Amino acid sequence: MAEADPHRSESARILAADPVVGTETLERKNVWKRRAAFVSVPLVLIGAAIIWFFLNQNIVNTDNAYVKQDIVSVGSDVAGRIVRVHVRENQQVKQGDLLFEVDDERYRVALEQANAEIAKAEVDLHQLRTDYSGTSVDVAKARTDIAFAQAEYDRQRALVSQGFTTKVRLEAAQHALEVAQAELQTALSDTAKARSALATGRQVPGINPDLALAQAQRDKALLDLNLTQIRAPISGRVSQTGRLHVGQMMINGLPALSIVANDRSWVEANFKESELAKIRPGQRATLKFDAYPEVKLKGHVESIGGGTGSEFSVLPAQNANGNWVKISQRVPVRIAIDEKSKRILIAGLSAQAKVYVED
Repeated sequence: MAEADPHRSESARILAADPVVGTETLERKNVWKRRAAFVSVPLVLIGAAIIWFFLNQNIVNTDNAYVKQDIVSVGSDVAGRIVRVHVRENQQVKQGDLLFEVDDERYRVALEQANAEIAKAEVDLHQLRTDYSGTSVDVAKARTDIAFAQAEYDRQRALVSQGFTTKVRLEAAQHALEVAQAELQTALSDTAKARSALATGRQVPGINPDLALAQAQRDKALLDLNLTQIRAPISGRVSQTGRLHVGQMMINGLPALSIVANDRSWVEANFKESELAKIRPGQRATLKFDAYPEVKLKGHVESIGGGTGSEFSVLPAQNANGNWVKISQRVPVRIAIDEKSKRILIAGLSAQAKVYVED
């Protein structure tokens, strides 16, 4: 009799012993296996769902989130043609770095003209002071003439009463006195006029108004000259330099490029309005990014938006008609990033935000 094979399966041994009984036994075992599988798979799924629910009941997450950074538009405050460009696309710059320059010839001429106006105002002021000093001399002379004419009039009046002079001489002395008094009034009027020309205004105390105006024009010309050199208002990465070409005409106030402050990043996560009841400022969060799957950063809820995204759109939705359908709104939640990223964060990158609302 041949020796039994140890590797022979149990089903083969059962069939070899008794084919009929073995077949029935195997069928019963297969039925129980199928029933066990039919029951166990749903139980496993239900258990996994229960475990997932308890693990995530204190978590609110969304993939409708994007990286945000401060973006500053930079333009020229003065008009002119670009003569020099010092930056290129995506270049990193620091605050105060020179970006580009506008032709400054006209502004140098304006500064020279303003300096000439100051010199002219100073000459005019010197002339006014001289005129004022001259009117003081005229007033003193007029007072002396009045004193002399008054004395002559008094003498002639005394002589007339004694009969030693004529009435004609008395009238001549009176006329001379009146002329001297009129000359004094004229001298006093000229003095007041000269003093008024030298007077300082309340807005610029201690400075002649004409001189103050010339100095203000000089300050404006100097400011315009300095503004022909456009410098970076913040540190960041230069972008949108397509209009920076030598010879290109710059218009006052027109944005020429943008600077992205990539050292100040945050995530704007748009959560459903039904999820806001659990979200509070200060709750911890985790952030992942589609561009960098290996990067996972810690953060916290900084603030909750003051309106839904549709409310701040250019054309907000209107529900004045009768065909109204309720749509779940999204509210932007600002999530601050609490740690430095190993990769450079770029404005507009898609992110997944997970907020732990256990508190």
